[in-house]
Amino acid sequence: MSDLTVPASSASANLQVVDSLCANEFAVEVDGQRVSGILRVSGLTSFKLEVKTTTSLKQLFDPFKVVKMVQRDPNLPINRWIRETIAAKADIVRPTRTLTVIALDDGVETRRWTAPNAWISEISYSDFNTGSPELVEETLVIQHDGIEESWPGA
Repeated sequence: MSDLTVPASSASANLQVVDSLCANEFAVEVDGQRVSGILRVSGLTSFKLEVKTTTSLKQLFDPFKVVKMVQRDPNLPINRWIRETIAAKADIVRPTRTLTVIALDDGVETRRWTAPNAWISEISYSDFNTGSPELVEETLVIQHDGIEESWPGA
């Protein structure tokens, strides 16, 4: 559960609930399909301005990373996207998808970040090591044209 109960003040016996999200309860969708095997999402920035001394501001769209376990099924939605990306090689036209990160609280959606026209600019892997029992991780660097942030029920 993501609610934390803390004292409202040291002189009061009343309790106050702090509403917060747990980092380990989330989901990822590719074109509306839930993706399994996602280990973490890092560097997600929904809003950033390039601040200069002039009066004009420019919105920046930093890439973020999706780290997933390597899965065998080539027909999983994210594996199809990876295969299409590799097949495109250096072509300027990249295979794009709508990628969504969903924050959950006890299984209930509380917020979502959607990156339409997302494309993969890099694919890398964790170390292969005969002495390690860890899963092989696949890290995707995701480029995008902006992130739409929404609060269901708002």
